[in-house]
Amino acid sequence: MSSAAFSSISLDTGCFRKDETTFRKRDGRRLCIRGSVASSPQSLQFAKTKTQKSEEMVRIGVLGASGYTGSEIVRLLTNHPNFGITLMTADRKAGQSIGSVFPHLVTQNLPDMVAIKDADFSNVDAVFCCLPHGTTQDIIKALPKQLKIVDLSADFRLRNINEYEEWYGQPHRATELQEEAIYGLTEVLREEIRNARLVANPGCYPTSIQLPLVPLIKENLIKLTGIIVDAKSGVSGAGRGAKESNLYTEIAEGIHSYGITRHRHVPEIEQGLSDASRSKVTVSFTPHLMPMSRGMQSTIYVEMVPGVSVDELYQQLKICYEDEEFVILLDKGAIPHTRNVRGSNYCFMNVFPDRIPGRAIIISVIDNLVKGASGQAIQNLNLMMRLPENTGLLYQPLFP
Repeated sequence: MSSAAFSSISLDTGCFRKDETTFRKRDGRRLCIRGSVASSPQSLQFAKTKTQKSEEMVRIGVLGASGYTGSEIVRLLTNHPNFGITLMTADRKAGQSIGSVFPHLVTQNLPDMVAIKDADFSNVDAVFCCLPHGTTQDIIKALPKQLKIVDLSADFRLRNINEYEEWYGQPHRATELQEEAIYGLTEVLREEIRNARLVANPGCYPTSIQLPLVPLIKENLIKLTGIIVDAKSGVSGAGRGAKESNLYTEIAEGIHSYGITRHRHVPEIEQGLSDASRSKVTVSFTPHLMPMSRGMQSTIYVEMVPGVSVDELYQQLKICYEDEEFVILLDKGAIPHTRNVRGSNYCFMNVFPDRIPGRAIIISVIDNLVKGASGQAIQNLNLMMRLPENTGLLYQPLFP
C-alpha cells in the first residue's frame, strides 16, 4: 500500500475480531488487517531467522513424524509461536534426525526421532498422532490421560464401532475412547472441539465434501437423495509407503479411479451429512488419483428442493462462511482450482447452475495435506489450547 493510499485511511476501533485492526477508507469502505498478519509481535519479528516461541510454550509430540502428514505438521509448527516440538516418533527411522529423512526440514533444531516404545511423554502436553489406521487405537489408549490428542488416522472418526469394523476390517479396540472422541471438522463443531481431550481429525475427502454440503442440508435447500461426488486427489493422499501402484510410471499421464463404492471415507461422509439432516443420507462417491503431489477437488452434483434457486445456495454458503478464516466462497462464476490453495489451510468453493433444471454443481478445493490433514489438526489443537484458531496457519498458498 502506498503512503498516499495509507494517508486516506482512518483508524476504526470497531474491529470484527480481537486480533484485527480495522481501517476505514475515505469512501466509507472498511479494510481489516489481521493482527496476526500485520500487527502482532510475532509477525513484526518474522524477518528474524527463527520465530521466537512464547514463554508458555505448549510441548508437542508428533507420533509418526516420518510420514507425509507428520512432516507437514512439523513444517507448519516451525513458525507457530505457541507450540514447540519436544518429541517425535518413527519406528523405521528411529535414531535419525528429521532433516536426514526430510531434507527440506534440515534447518530445524529438533529432537531425533525415537521408536514409539521408547517415547518419553513426561515433557509433552499435546500429541498429534499421524500413525496408520488400525494401529492408533492401542497407542492412544496407552498414552497418559492428561495429554490433549489430535488423531489424524481414521480410528476414532466413526461413532458406530460396527461400521468401523465393517469398513476397516477389524474390531475397534478402544471403545471407551471412541465414546469420548469429538469429530474435528472445525467450522462445524467448533465448540465441541474446544472442550475436547481427544479429537478425531477428519479425512481429506470428507472435509472437502462436508464443508459445502452441511450448511445447505441444515437449511433444507437440497434434496438428500441423488447426491453425487466426483473427487480427485494428489498422490500424497495415498501415504508415503512404497507401493507399486504409486510409482511414477504407474501414476503419470493418467487418471486412476479407485475404491469405487467401497472407499473408507464413505461412512465418514455419510455420518456428517446425516448429522446435518438428522436423517440417513447416502451418497454416490467415486475418488480418483491424479498425477500431482498434493491438492484435492470435489465436484458435487445436487438436486435443489423445489422452489430453491442456485442463488439461494450461494447466499446460504456466504452467510455461513463470511466470517470464517479458512473457508472462502469465491465471487460468483469464479472456478476454484487446486493450485490456488496449494500449501495453505484454505478451502475455496463455489456453486454453479447445472444445465439440468433444478440441479446445481458445487466445486470445493483444498490442499489434502493441510486443510485435509495437518493444517486442520493444528487448527483444532489451537482451539483445544484456547489459542486464536489461525495461530501458525496464515501461510498463503504457493504459486506457481
